[in-house]
Amino acid sequence: MRVLFVTTEMDDFVRVGGLGAVSAALPRALRSFTDIRIMLPGYRDIIEQLTHIQIVGRCPAFAEMPACSLGRAATKDGLPVYVLLCSQLYDRPGNPYGDESGRDWPDNDIRFARFASAAAELAMGKLDKNWAADLIHANDWQASLVPAYLAWRGSKLPSILTIHNLAYQGLFPKDSLRRIGAPESSFHIDGIEFYDQLSFLKAGLVYASHLTTVSGTYAREITTTEFGCGLEGLLRLRSDASELTGILNGIDESWDPRSCAQLAQQFGAGDWIGKRANADYVRKQFGLAVSRGPMFGIVARLVHQKGIDLVLSAADEIVDAGGQIVVTGSGEPALEQALIDAHRRRPDAIGVVIGFNEAQARRIFAGSDFTLMPSRFEPCGLSQMYAQRFGSLPIGHQTGGLAETITDGETGFLFSRPSRESFLGGVRRAFCAFMAQDQLDTMRRSAMGRSFSWSISAGTYSALYRKLASV
Repeated sequence: MRVLFVTTEMDDFVRVGGLGAVSAALPRALRSFTDIRIMLPGYRDIIEQLTHIQIVGRCPAFAEMPACSLGRAATKDGLPVYVLLCSQLYDRPGNPYGDESGRDWPDNDIRFARFASAAAELAMGKLDKNWAADLIHANDWQASLVPAYLAWRGSKLPSILTIHNLAYQGLFPKDSLRRIGAPESSFHIDGIEFYDQLSFLKAGLVYASHLTTVSGTYAREITTTEFGCGLEGLLRLRSDASELTGILNGIDESWDPRSCAQLAQQFGAGDWIGKRANADYVRKQFGLAVSRGPMFGIVARLVHQKGIDLVLSAADEIVDAGGQIVVTGSGEPALEQALIDAHRRRPDAIGVVIGFNEAQARRIFAGSDFTLMPSRFEPCGLSQMYAQRFGSLPIGHQTGGLAETITDGETGFLFSRPSRESFLGGVRRAFCAFMAQDQLDTMRRSAMGRSFSWSISAGTYSALYRKLASV
């Protein structure tokens, strides 16, 4: 079965959030089931890393979207990758979505509509004369127009849209309709219109054959007013029609502290001296004082969703109780600055590095005793899985994928509300466990024994692919 997996991030080349990790791992897990190929925009970082790109097709200019070429290459382990080559749209500094200051590119409607339109053409067999898809799997708002372009061009090709985070919708002025060549007739409440704007994500929710999201809990949550971001009515309709499925993400096999080469010292369950060696290394790297108290790690995008403000409000209590906090990530400038200010106030106990380095992230998971995840909502979350495998017990809000992957009191701690007091309740429970060595040892062993393999998720996706392709 031939599947085109359309994404704007892939850890092999470029990563902003969890989508990059999923896009690198899930297609690889599906290779034994399908002829799966990735499609990516031709960002500068991707072009520089691919050793040989063969031009297989060309897209003429369409509406206000420029002409472009389609290249085919492969990852180091042979996974086929298509890249859309258009230097005026994708050869830019910054990240895939915005400039170096974090501002969205003003032409993101053109950039991702051009990408989605080309993906639809490729899937329909109009770009690579040697390949067409039996099904197309699009991810998040940046690829959500793929099912729409298929429908607007009369294709019956089945499509899946995976919602990794409903809060990011790709909203643009109505004038974008003309710029991206969308029919005027699609702009209405049962189409792609959302409060007099054009919603890329809603286009996918309307036109995709099937919707998935990254945990069963989140699939239920997004049909409610609290989590539905204004789209809950449409999502309820799709859910009631059995067209919305929650499939939990996994993590790849490299997340094993016994073999991870990036750690200060490898270790397994029960080897707490090895784990402590990683803690000592992290303390030294972050300039923290020598301590026998617990270390709380944060590896996250520094945004409101992730509850970073809750950590800031609780930081003094954590430190005064003998804890230390280490943070790495990037995001909203105000939260970045607040964390830097907290470090300056307590440099011996709060370490902060703005930015992301995977080796450093792995060492934080390996060295910390607990991982803080007070997210207001969390579609799936990967950090709590990484943390458990590395013996860092997650403290998470009971929502989305956190509720599914943390067993309260056994592999971590869950708290009920995204508030300071509820969060501190989880933190205090963690302190109590840290003081009770037998309990800590048992919980660490349970956490490190968890399996979050992609094989189960891949099997579920494969079955869904075949069901949709046979309709």
